[in-house]
Amino acid sequence: MSFTVFERQTPPLAVVQASLKDSVNQSFWIDDARQRVSYPPLPGDASTDLAIVGGGYLGLWTAILAKERDPARRVILLEGERVGWAASGRNGGFCEASLTHGEENGLSRWPEEFEQLEALGLKNLQEFAATVKRYNIDCDYEHTGVLTVAVEDYQDHELRGADHLDTAAIRAQVNSPTFLSGQWDKHSTAMIHPGKLVVELARVATELGVTIYEKSPVTGLVASAGGKGGLMQVQTAKGVVTAKRVVLATNVFPALLKRYRLHTIPVYDYVLMTEPMTAAQLESVGWKNRQGIADMGNQFHYYRITKDNRILFGGYDAVYNFGKQVKREYEERPASFDRLASHFFTTFPQLHGLRFTHRWAGAIDTSTRFCAFFTQAYGGRVSSAAGFTGLGVGATRFAANVLLDKVEGLDTERTRLRMVREVPMPFPPEPLAFAAVQTVRWCINRADHHQGKRNLILRTLDALGLGFDS
Repeated sequence: MSFTVFERQTPPLAVVQASLKDSVNQSFWIDDARQRVSYPPLPGDASTDLAIVGGGYLGLWTAILAKERDPARRVILLEGERVGWAASGRNGGFCEASLTHGEENGLSRWPEEFEQLEALGLKNLQEFAATVKRYNIDCDYEHTGVLTVAVEDYQDHELRGADHLDTAAIRAQVNSPTFLSGQWDKHSTAMIHPGKLVVELARVATELGVTIYEKSPVTGLVASAGGKGGLMQVQTAKGVVTAKRVVLATNVFPALLKRYRLHTIPVYDYVLMTEPMTAAQLESVGWKNRQGIADMGNQFHYYRITKDNRILFGGYDAVYNFGKQVKREYEERPASFDRLASHFFTTFPQLHGLRFTHRWAGAIDTSTRFCAFFTQAYGGRVSSAAGFTGLGVGATRFAANVLLDKVEGLDTERTRLRMVREVPMPFPPEPLAFAAVQTVRWCINRADHHQGKRNLILRTLDALGLGFDS
């Protein structure tokens, strides 16, 4: 078994420990979004045309698009905590065009419609940017693209092609001794500030007439009358919201439609954010074009630079905890933060002495097909989407349009997609789920130590279309 670059070139332990000493366990994005507005809890029973459960990107986009389609439509959004407190306020801020979690995943599952899916994804990203401009959304939007970098010899060989940047060219973009080569996709990815985006989407929604209630967790969903014309009752501890249509945007949390509770699992991702770099530190790194970056490991890192020249560095560890639960205690994992800090200084040894101000974690709603799936219930009165698997910043806007098409009973290009009509294979129940995920993690780690070669278990899962490729 060979060692990876992050094992061959480790920084001194003292450097790692000093860098994390004063960091706080909190999302930088949420901490930095200082214009947050508090919304009241549901005061009692209410009625509406459309009830949305969940105040992350998916719920907020659904609310905005619903009002844009029909300004007279009454829309209530219910959030159990505060808008954007979960995945929408904890991600890396990579707003990607892909709806399928990349070309390989999309081509293997929907080859006959992949070109269409790519076009729809690019259109969605363009509409995302247009919305940012139309409503003056302050979210540090930068359409800078993404660098895919090879940090091992076998990855370098895989990247060879027309768009290949050799060692000198890739290091001219961002100066890291770990970079062997790379590619720069300039068109399909933008960088955003996740916390500011949440605040601004909530602002736009309320300005359009949406009513947002925070601290109003939904406890149940029942039909108040039979048939397609019946109403739905969204139950909370403070009251019941009676709605003609309901959109469920609860991400990684247990589905209100019980039949789909095995279709996602929460996988924890860990992230570090540095203090702002000095002018000399920034010069040593380069990064003048401010792209997002991802390396090619199965256990990969993603990183980007912020408006005030901090570096976000995340990924690598993807941790599933027995029981499929989302718990605050899972967000503090010293081993993962130590590993990330070590890998950071291997990537940028010229930044020894730079400190991390924030460390945090978030649960990713992982599905077996590695991208979102869509469901309906109660005669079409309820629609839901989940399973974005870490690629929801841009794809949630597309999903919101799908969900509105569905609850409105529309036959559209989106609803006719096989990708939209199909539901992926569920995960097994415990203890099988935990055993399966741990086995896959072991196999993926082994692949990274054997020039990326996937063993029989991974090849079998690939053949079954279970999406365990990252």
